Amino acid sequence: MKILLDTNIILDYALERKPFFSLSEDVFEIIENQKIVGYVSASTISDLYYIIRKSKGKEWAIIFLSRLFNLCQIATCDRKVIELALQANFKDFEDAIQYGAAIVNGLDAIVTRNPQDFPVNDLQILTCDRLMQIIADS
Repeated sequence: MKILLDTNIILDYALERKPFFSLSEDVFEIIENQKIVGYVSASTISDLYYIIRKSKGKEWAIIFLSRLFNLCQIATCDRKVIELALQANFKDFEDAIQYGAAIVNGLDAIVTRNPQDFPVNDLQILTCDRLMQIIADS
């Protein structure tokens, strides 16, 4: 299974945000154990760097992102992704880009803490709990 990690899941893990940290840690563990393939949208990298740097410093942000890139693939964000995002009926354009990146890169699901932000039927939108349940059942 190939999944796109929504920005909130990565930040929950990076910043150890309670009460979400343990579930995001579980997701990263199954990626590390190669039970699924994790992807990060290229469009979120600058947001991740900015937020993590603000909270934990530049050096820590760079170390975290380097480790992230060793674990996860980068989902490209090109013209097709942006065009799809522009046509999608999302309240938040960043979420529409995440959706477009998942579709264009042929991913199976987006893992997010906010599934209601992704009003689609053509892609699985999973919470961390639901993903863990799917992995346990397979």
